[in-house]
Order: sequence, then C-alpha cells, then structure tokens
Amino acid sequence: MSPANADFRHRLRIYWEDTDAGGIVFYANYLKFFERARTEWLRALGFSQQALRQETGGIFVVHATSVRYLRSARLDDELEISVEVTERARTGLTFFQQAWRGEELLAEGEIRIAWVAPAEDGGDAHRPRRIPQAILAALPQPPTVA
Repeated sequence: MSPANADFRHRLRIYWEDTDAGGIVFYANYLKFFERARTEWLRALGFSQQALRQETGGIFVVHATSVRYLRSARLDDELEISVEVTERARTGLTFFQQAWRGEELLAEGEIRIAWVAPAEDGGDAHRPRRIPQAILAALPQPPTVA
C-alpha cells in the first residue's frame, strides 16, 4: 500500500526532539507519529477527542500495537503518515499505518484501539464500551468484495 491509497494522510517534520544521539528518529516516536495521524484523521471526520470525552464520557485508548521498522528517518525529514481502518468492531478499531519519506517506506504497523470509559469515572473505568454511532457512521466503508 502507498500513502495515496490510505483513508487519510498526515504530514510532519522531524525535529531534534524526535531523534536520538545518533541523529535518527528514536523508534518509539513512530508510535507518536501514528497517534498524531489518527488524531488528525478523527478531526478530519469532524470529531475532537476532547469534545468526544465531554459529550459522550468515552475515550479511545491503544489496546495493542505491532510495528515493523524498515528505514531510519532523520532530522528535518518530512514524513507522511498514512491511516487506514482495516477492522471495525462495536468497541474498537484496527488501523494499518505507515510512515513514508517520499516514495520510501520507513515503518509500518497495526494499531488496535478501544473505546472505553475514562479512568476517573470510577468502577467501570477503562472497560470497553460501544463506539458512538456518529463515529461509526463517519468511518470509511470497507471495500466490497466481489
């Protein structure tokens, strides 16, 4: 998959704070880049995470990740992070995400998120809940298989 085929793409620049002592992006920062892209994807669908929390009492949390690193990004590189919904369930979503520098694939991963009650809500904190219908309705429809 190229970023052109994704449901959403987010561009970002690599800063000093993103790199390690060797001048390359610290591996865990790709998870931050993926998170930012998913947040901007959600915003592009018309949803702010803070507003969702206030209006519905729920939040998205990362449930599982798997990332494969192929090439290193460096200071001042401009990356494009793709977001593709690959699975939708009542309480969670699975994404396939990639980090690209031009035509070069740097990293890719599967990220699973769940919709839960926030931690400060007491007894049922972080228990899965149904994703609000408005969000599910705004999601891209899965491709039709012939």
